[in-house]
Amino acid sequence: MDNWRKSSYSGEGDGNNCVEIAATPTRTAVRDSKAPARATLDFPAPVFALFLEGLKKPGE
Repeated sequence: MDNWRKSSYSGEGDGNNCVEIAATPTRTAVRDSKAPARATLDFPAPVFALFLEGLKKPGE
């Protein structure tokens, strides 16, 4: 995957201390921005979408 992107919350200073994601229509990969050559976590796109929705639900 070549289309890696960082969170919009990554700014100066600690901007490199975050994760990056790369998505295709079927998969989403996650990697550590400080060690991009190391292994990635790879998820089916629908599973990652459910994960993100879960993060948005307060108090659950």
